[in-house]
Amino acid sequence: MTDIRPVLSVITVVYNNVRDIERTMLSVLNQTYPHIQYIVIDGKSTDGTMDVVNKYRDRITKIVSEKDRGIYDAMNKGLTMTEGDYVIFMNSGDEFYAPDTVAKVFATAPGGDIYYGETEMINDKGESLGQRRHKAPEKFNWRGFKYGMSISHQAIYIKVGLLGPFDKRYKLSADIDWIIRAAQKAYKIINVHAFVAKYQVGGMSKNKHLQSLTERFLIMCRYYGIVPTLFYHVVIFFRLAGYFIVNRRTND
Repeated sequence: MTDIRPVLSVITVVYNNVRDIERTMLSVLNQTYPHIQYIVIDGKSTDGTMDVVNKYRDRITKIVSEKDRGIYDAMNKGLTMTEGDYVIFMNSGDEFYAPDTVAKVFATAPGGDIYYGETEMINDKGESLGQRRHKAPEKFNWRGFKYGMSISHQAIYIKVGLLGPFDKRYKLSADIDWIIRAAQKAYKIINVHAFVAKYQVGGMSKNKHLQSLTERFLIMCRYYGIVPTLFYHVVIFFRLAGYFIVNRRTND
């Protein structure tokens, strides 16, 4: 009997992250789902990252190691190499939630344009920090990011036919724009109601955090309009303030 389950292209982008790359790669290579195309895009690392990658060369579909113009340039390279039915990015430091995650995602329902789930945060030791503050919404469409990025790119599987390249005008938040564009074309978006990814919390500098917020604001204005975006940001502010007040009381 022919196995007609879809092929998933998993893309890992890495640059000088010898500490975490093996953990990420093993979370992909140890998936029980049999139909995975694995692509690793390295930015010409100099810290031994490629020595780790090469340990698993015979289990990786495609490997590229060359200088790039930033993370979204590297991610675009990966997109040009995909041969699967769906794409997900699992960049260095992040992981699939469990070895059977991909199998469970595609078993949820057939024929989805997009599948998505919850994300667990982890520290640089791989220890759990709990669920993301932005929980995945019960239902999701392209308007779903108006109150913040409620789905991380590690937790969203997108049909290849919906995808375009990342917009390299954005240096830190192009994944939001990318997901919105794909969701605009999607008819069947499936919530798998499970944790599907682990996201490693990074130490973004204050300057980069401000740049990221500015880019997010511009992206939201582009899709939702400036006046609604200003309103949504007021709502986001009060929700964030309420979140920290509640959690401060919980921790006291």
